[in-house]
Amino acid sequence: MANTDTVTQSMKRDKNLIFSIRRSHGRDSSGHISSRYKSAGHKKLYRYISFRRAVIDIKGHVKSIEYDPFRNCKIALVEYENAIKEYILCPEKLSIGDEILTSNSFSGDLKTGHAMPLKVMPVGTIVHNVEMRPGFGGKIARSAGTFVTLIDRNEKQAILQLPSGETRMVPSDCFASIGVISNSEFIHKKIGKAGISRHLGIRPHVRGIAKNPVDHPHGGRTNGGRHPVTPWGKVTKGLKTRKKKASDKFIVRRRNKKGN
Repeated sequence: MANTDTVTQSMKRDKNLIFSIRRSHGRDSSGHISSRYKSAGHKKLYRYISFRRAVIDIKGHVKSIEYDPFRNCKIALVEYENAIKEYILCPEKLSIGDEILTSNSFSGDLKTGHAMPLKVMPVGTIVHNVEMRPGFGGKIARSAGTFVTLIDRNEKQAILQLPSGETRMVPSDCFASIGVISNSEFIHKKIGKAGISRHLGIRPHVRGIAKNPVDHPHGGRTNGGRHPVTPWGKVTKGLKTRKKKASDKFIVRRRNKKGN
């Protein structure tokens, strides 16, 4: 009987946190394709995820662990003792009934799912959903199987090792959640058939060499000839496309190991 209750409880969804959103499906207001190889895909409802854990020092319990069609990791429905409910990114080893807490201090217990500022965490802690600015919600390590390692910290800055190998600084007041994001086996998933791609909103991708010269720079040729380019003639191999951002000054070591 207990197993049945657990299964039933895990299938419940909070309708106040689920709603429909309008999507462009890769087309502009005239119905013309503006983003190539995108389609409507299967109908989905958006789950509002709390990337900013705002319920401080109030214990919460995991009510269910659910699938989210808009992301590749699982999500967990948490109900706090003050009756507030929210969805959070589900880390590995988090189960239904587990207790989680968001606090400004470190109680000496690094439980999976707990959230706290980087300045109170021990060096070497593995975290996810890390803020880049205090109070603005998690931005780093939010996809399936990812995590960030805290390698150094002081009262003002914390140094993080990102999954890409990049090392960057963030303010020590930024919050982060303990653990590794769930569904790490996602990278090994096989699409299997074309229909699944269409359900995911991916239209067929036609190679440039298979097109006519009027449609693509690679079109009309049979073998070799020019360096790979985009349909608009921009080089595709070796050309740096990363734009400069204000946060680039906080990068200690880039992922290409060259540093600053």
